[in-house]
Amino acid sequence: MAEDVMFGFGAMRLDLLDKNDEGSVDNKNYQEMIDYYMKQGFNYFDTSYAYHMGSSEEGLKEFLVKKYPRDSFTIVDKMPTWLLQSEEDNEKYSNEMLERLGVDYFDIFLIHNINEAFLAIAENCKTFEYIQKMKEEGTAKKIGISYHDRADLLEKILEKYGDILDVVQLQLNYLDWESQLTESRKCYEVCEKYDMDVVVMEPIKGGTLFNLPDNIKDEFKAFNPEMSMVEWALRFAATPKNVKVVLSGMNNLEQMKENCEIFKPFEPLNDDEIEFVLSMAEKIKELIAIPCSYCGYCLKECPEGIPIPDYFELYNSEKMYSLPSLYAIYGTTAAVKAPASACTYCESCVEICTQKLEIPDLLEDVADLFE
Repeated sequence: MAEDVMFGFGAMRLDLLDKNDEGSVDNKNYQEMIDYYMKQGFNYFDTSYAYHMGSSEEGLKEFLVKKYPRDSFTIVDKMPTWLLQSEEDNEKYSNEMLERLGVDYFDIFLIHNINEAFLAIAENCKTFEYIQKMKEEGTAKKIGISYHDRADLLEKILEKYGDILDVVQLQLNYLDWESQLTESRKCYEVCEKYDMDVVVMEPIKGGTLFNLPDNIKDEFKAFNPEMSMVEWALRFAATPKNVKVVLSGMNNLEQMKENCEIFKPFEPLNDDEIEFVLSMAEKIKELIAIPCSYCGYCLKECPEGIPIPDYFELYNSEKMYSLPSLYAIYGTTAAVKAPASACTYCESCVEICTQKLEIPDLLEDVADLFE
């Protein structure tokens, strides 16, 4: 079991000044979180070209890079695979990210959101060869992939590229551990087979494992009154031995403080706790209608501007709690933005979905329920 695990700051769910503008990051809040995190002895920052329309990277430049010595923190950034059209784009985007961050090298550089479709893009644009060159030249100290697909494809990738890669970033949480879609356990075991360092993303599954019905929370409390829902999720994700970092996408200082405490110091779950939490995962799965992680990638692809994650969250909440207010929230949102029924089945969202959801069909379910 892993014991020396770093707690990472995932800079993708930052608080916004305008909820309709992903780039309007609350920089005062962002700065406070960075300063607190560094003072607690942590230093691992995960960002991406795609996060907050560049504001995530730019905020790190202003509040981290300009304020702290370069050797006192680790910055991880990611190639926007879906935007690549030629080999030349690799350098174009990596240079743009270096400029946004105000650094001359990445501590870790990943090819973002590798799945079957995006793997083909990365290979056609020779992105694996490009990041290997980055490592050889010192532009990236370590390289790897951010992965969202099944274990058999990951096995093929590591068989082919494992000798040049240092790290795999995986979606890993107790709800997805035995999932037939994300195959968290199987993917982790492939990484262990190739002795690959693992960085965990989505340990709380976009807040899903915190926002659970009271009867589920009561069972957790009965097993251990001292542990919060967040602690259960983060400690489970950090327990496997090849896990080196667990990321959490926090949007306020209170969340930051709670998460830091869990890793000071980190204590792995024991066998009884693991058995219990996996048994609870089976109960939770019965309640969650749409296993969305609320990453928001689909929003950038939808030509109709449908707020897909918001509607999925409302749908899941209605299936769990059945509150009249959810219908009012849907009506208000649909009056300002496109309703779920505006989906044209173009399927531009499907390829980029990290959870492999058939989004158009699910939007039809949302429309049937709320409209």
